[in-house]
Amino acid sequence: MHHDTDPDALAQAWLDRFAQALSSGDASAVEALFAPECWWRDFVAFTWTIATAEGRPAIRARATATAAATRAGRFALERPAVANGGMVEAWFRFETALGRGIGQVRLVDGLARTLFTTLRELKGFEERNGPTREAGTQHGAIRGRRTWADRRAEEARLGLDRQPYCLIVGGGQGGLGLAARLKRLGVPTLVIDSLARPGDAWRRRYRSLCLHDPVWYDHMPYLPFPEHWPVYTPKDKMGDWLEAYASIMEIDLWSAATCRSAAYDEAGAQWTVTVDRDGEAHVLTPRHLVLATGLSGVPNEPAYPGMERFRGAHYHSSRHPGGAGFAGKRCVVVGANNSAHDIAADLWEHGAAVTMVQRSPTLVVRAESLQRHGRPLYSEEAVAAGIDADRADLIAASTPYALLPDLLKPVMRRIREDDAAFYASLTAVGFLLTFGEDETGIGMMYPRRASGYYIDVGASGLIASGEIRLESGRGVSHLTEDAVVLDDGTVLPADLVVSATGYGPMTDWAARLISPEVAARVGPCWGIGSGTARDPGPWHGELRNMWTPTTQAGLWFHGGNLQQSRHFSRYLALQLKARYEGLPVAVHNAPVPASQ
Repeated sequence: MHHDTDPDALAQAWLDRFAQALSSGDASAVEALFAPECWWRDFVAFTWTIATAEGRPAIRARATATAAATRAGRFALERPAVANGGMVEAWFRFETALGRGIGQVRLVDGLARTLFTTLRELKGFEERNGPTREAGTQHGAIRGRRTWADRRAEEARLGLDRQPYCLIVGGGQGGLGLAARLKRLGVPTLVIDSLARPGDAWRRRYRSLCLHDPVWYDHMPYLPFPEHWPVYTPKDKMGDWLEAYASIMEIDLWSAATCRSAAYDEAGAQWTVTVDRDGEAHVLTPRHLVLATGLSGVPNEPAYPGMERFRGAHYHSSRHPGGAGFAGKRCVVVGANNSAHDIAADLWEHGAAVTMVQRSPTLVVRAESLQRHGRPLYSEEAVAAGIDADRADLIAASTPYALLPDLLKPVMRRIREDDAAFYASLTAVGFLLTFGEDETGIGMMYPRRASGYYIDVGASGLIASGEIRLESGRGVSHLTEDAVVLDDGTVLPADLVVSATGYGPMTDWAARLISPEVAARVGPCWGIGSGTARDPGPWHGELRNMWTPTTQAGLWFHGGNLQQSRHFSRYLALQLKARYEGLPVAVHNAPVPASQ
């Protein structure tokens, strides 16, 4: 093949020039390798954080600040480059002073439009697996032999006889997946969870709940679901899987343990955390505290006027026990997002008369349509093409947030065309629809605000047919003894009111456990600074304060859906391991406190 049209040769030539510019410390030569419109997304490899540099000046500044310490080199194609239209896409491997990474570059006219770099492992601290797996025993006759059971019994003393380096608050899929990674890296880590058994957060939810995301999207680190696993996992099955996961991955976990308070000692560079375990107070002193308490903060519990007079049942959606016992009852669900729809359908299935109060427009997308159009990387077809969850995660992450809207608009358009009759049936009964402020659909609404949508698994049909009654464009004025009264005076007789009114931000937990001052200083968790509803600017370009150093030393946030928990736990674990081993970690553009 001719050199200038051979994608491999083009890509390798760019990588060689990039490596040369970095090693010579020539930031202007680095800048010159990028197209006028360009992005460099880095996961920990160069910046020791998760950050996207946008535009040539930002990329030049990153190279200036990080090149000398990173000492990146040995850039080599990991698989054949692909020419696609006028663009060459190439995956590559590289090394830094401290680790090994994988990345991708997209070249247009020989210049990088996007560059993606990730740290995958630390040199000298690799996970032992495959050819380097542990023996598990010493053959021969050995006096005073330490068995596996002895070692586990010793590890169970973590938090009692010796202190964990890292304490994870929250033993859901996020906390357990991160703990598994830290265990494999040899970082002493304790997980505390307030519930009795791992997986109880799922078991306690209403009976009919299933994951709305498909199995290919939802694997945990190290332990993918088996081949026969259902596409949409029922919640009790998920709970049992997490309990088994905690056991198989040998996670050090305190169940029925509630974190009461946490305070950071700047001088000693450690936390003092008070934990109530089975009615006994324990004081833990970890160096690092990870809040993996879930993306949702404290439930938003509205105080409706007249609540004290109401004779029926009233609770937040987080406490919905299931529809059993409400047959023939008049139920009002306030809200129109995922939980509201799930609970309304659950009540209807149990023979209740249900009315949904929709206060503002909702983004609705059918689960099948989302799977068909929205997530081709996470599918049986992708698996057949050799794209496992890890590869899919990397491919998905190779596109910076700033470029997603233009890719997502046509997807949303296609879904609206395919499902035109479905959307018309909802509009006909007065359901208020939105497809995102800029018509980008759920793909942008989730990173921007993580609320405002319903992935339809059946409730929309009940609303369209009138089986679930709808009152839209109004809110609740007050309650009487036996009814909900809306803003316009509409009276809805009620035996049950469910407030599916969402949750506060993740930082609620930081405010409760540590202090409102620390929460305010850290600033928002989640959101990318898009300037759309519930995601105020300035533009940040990554999910704020997630999996990265925060303005509070030793405090980290871990959460998101199963896919995010799986992928980003890797980078959070590497950041914690580097600190545990005392490696020289220099965070580029370290966060400054949010304005008070």
